[in-house]
Amino acid sequence: MAQEKKLKKGDQVSWKSHGQTVPGKVKKKITERTEAAGRSVDASKDEPQYEVTSDKSGRNAVHKPGALRKRGGGS
Repeated sequence: MAQEKKLKKGDQVSWKSHGQTVPGKVKKKITERTEAAGRSVDASKDEPQYEVTSDKSGRNAVHKPGALRKRGGGS
């Protein structure tokens, strides 16, 4: 039932943060345990996470695929 999201670097996405929808883009796919966006990320090939950059603040964040929505407007 879970749908595999096909996100790649540069994709326009949005996510919820503090009750607001934040637009941004995918910076990279993370497939191993690492440090990103100022925190430890426990990702794997089976459960990847994505580092994203906010269009509004320019800050980086890390989200699981289920938290990200792909936005239209890409070619």
